[in-house]
Amino acid sequence: MFPLRDSHATYKFPLITTLLIIVNVLVFFLELTAIDTEVFIENYALIPSKVEIRNYFTWIPFITSQFLHAGFLHLISNMWFLRIFGDNVEEKFGSFFFLVVYLTSGVVGGFVQYIFSPDSAIPMLGASGAVAGILGAYFVFFPHHKIETLVPIGLFMTTVRISASIMLLYWFVTQLFSGVGSVAVSQTGGVAFWAHIGGFAAGYIVAKLSQGSASHQVEEGEIIGADF
Repeated sequence: MFPLRDSHATYKFPLITTLLIIVNVLVFFLELTAIDTEVFIENYALIPSKVEIRNYFTWIPFITSQFLHAGFLHLISNMWFLRIFGDNVEEKFGSFFFLVVYLTSGVVGGFVQYIFSPDSAIPMLGASGAVAGILGAYFVFFPHHKIETLVPIGLFMTTVRISASIMLLYWFVTQLFSGVGSVAVSQTGGVAFWAHIGGFAAGYIVAKLSQGSASHQVEEGEIIGADF
């Protein structure tokens, strides 16, 4: 299943979502036009075997790697999901906190992937973990939104309106099974499924905590109001 559009428009321009897409595209351009692309990637991608817990400088790639991509399809796929789901989540969180959640989800996703392959010398790169965090938050905030989705039926393709909770749960489960299956071959490269799972979980948890905090504030307001 591939999402085409969200059925709920936002009331505010998604500034951070738009800027993140622009920055990712610009960095990808720099990556392609670098004098030595491999050196560029080695400098900014997350290479687990180079991470030293006591050397904070080696932690920087947990951030910089989020803005690199392995190819046009990788970039387009991540930015497409960010464009569809990011605006609603940004409006819900507010621009600044949205950016914090986005970057934090990317870091958590990278760290989870690192845990499963700490000795790997294969560069990890891409916004997948960060975008997955936005999907996790969307799952919490807008489970009943309808997503127009491209679905294959035999040899043909059709579009259907699917509940966001169903589509995102399907996405998460496929990532989970792929992640479990990739543990044994973590040294061969490919898709960092555990980064997707870790990022999604981070966004989900933050959204849940945010939702719970907002509910608590409302309850306190109701109590205070009753005193008057």
